Amino acid sequence: MPLNFTAIDFETANGAAASPCAVGLVKVSEGKIVDTFATLIQPPYPNDWFSEFNIKVHGIRPADVVDAPTWPESLEMMMTFIGQDTLVAHNAGFDMGVLRESARLIGAELPPLDYACSLMIARKTYHLESYRLNAVAFAIGHEEFNHHDALADSDACARIIIHAANRHGVDNLVALAQATKHEIKQL
Repeated sequence: MPLNFTAIDFETANGAAASPCAVGLVKVSEGKIVDTFATLIQPPYPNDWFSEFNIKVHGIRPADVVDAPTWPESLEMMMTFIGQDTLVAHNAGFDMGVLRESARLIGAELPPLDYACSLMIARKTYHLESYRLNAVAFAIGHEEFNHHDALADSDACARIIIHAANRHGVDNLVALAQATKHEIKQL
């Protein structure tokens, strides 16, 4: 079984989980990055407002998403891109919460999706002072990326998983999860 998965990262408009304003997806097939998808998103009502804190983090403003796809349109494009892949996110609880709560808000039923957390895998793979995405990316030699850009963050996440699999000498996500005592969960 080869190392296949899709890394995902959301940015949110405010503190509500169901306020996605950007998503980045990076598809990995046989241990190599093969495709990417990213879009700004019009956050769904009633979470369609932007907090100053979130704007400071990611730089996305209300004017930036005026012509962006709606959340239902974005979700459809995302699911097409993801297909049957297992999702991987850094601090997966956050990103899976965004996906779950945003789908629930619009009454969309998600297909069965498995997911893993690169943060948890990194904690069992590397000896670092910090396991924040940018710190782990730096530790594996991926030093320059636009942190808090959804596509750049999902790309860094994908690279961390590929590096961790190589470090553990495994060639698939299940074996990596076993090597790091990490449970692949279902959304």
